[in-house]
Amino acid sequence: MARKVLLHVGTPKTGTSYLQDVLFRSRIELARAGILYPADRFDAHFLAGLDLMQLPWGGLEAEAIGAWDDLARRVREHSGTAIISHEILASASRPQIERALDSLGAGSGTEIHVLLSVRALVRQIPAEWQENVKHRSTISYEAFLAQLAAPERTGRVASWFWSVQEIPDILDRWAADLPPERVHVITVPPPGGPADLLWQRFSAAFGLDGLALRHEAIRANPSLGVPETALVRRLNASANAVLEPRHYRPLVRELLAHQTLSRRTGSPRLALPPDSHAWALDLSTGWAE
Repeated sequence: MARKVLLHVGTPKTGTSYLQDVLFRSRIELARAGILYPADRFDAHFLAGLDLMQLPWGGLEAEAIGAWDDLARRVREHSGTAIISHEILASASRPQIERALDSLGAGSGTEIHVLLSVRALVRQIPAEWQENVKHRSTISYEAFLAQLAAPERTGRVASWFWSVQEIPDILDRWAADLPPERVHVITVPPPGGPADLLWQRFSAAFGLDGLALRHEAIRANPSLGVPETALVRRLNASANAVLEPRHYRPLVRELLAHQTLSRRTGSPRLALPPDSHAWALDLSTGWAE
């Protein structure tokens, strides 16, 4: 049984791809320190999250069957510290969280820690709209903002966004039964800061300081400029009719968006209009308080 489990449960668009890349590429170095990062492929914890929550995801949910149980088994068989990290875990319901913690040994003496990485809503909202577009969506930015601001928060877009971005609610679900000293929140550094500052905050919260790991960024989930996002959204209107989900991810999301369009320089960055900026800032301030 693992002595300690460190659970990084989101939120999306807070440098999670970078953090997971460091962990994945440093598995050997972590293992030498008695730390298990149980993943034979980069997206192993993503598949485990899909399995835990039974989420439909363009056909990948079929590939994910049994992934959480396999992940949990590997953690239980390890005698030291284990790390699990994926941002879709932020959306887990209380029953799903209870199942997850029990399967990781919470009822058998394993010390569970939960970490949430966060960023201000005024930066998260534009980033999440872009992420929707990179997942085949054709929704306009205006319509996206309107759905988020609607009081009822119904509909697929709003319900998903708030399930993975409403920080107090995520902490309430994941940390309700944990003592405060096992609940950690780190903030994403502002643009222009040291490249490894996010990793420094992550490693300090999880007690990984002093380990010689591979901090350089190899894999990330970069944002696009305004015209590049508009191009992908326009392409989606045609691609959704002719391109199967299994081809969209490698061709459009990875090759076009991440490996090509994200490398263009000089494009304007997407921001919030003044009215949306005001309510997003007020909400973030309330959460922080």
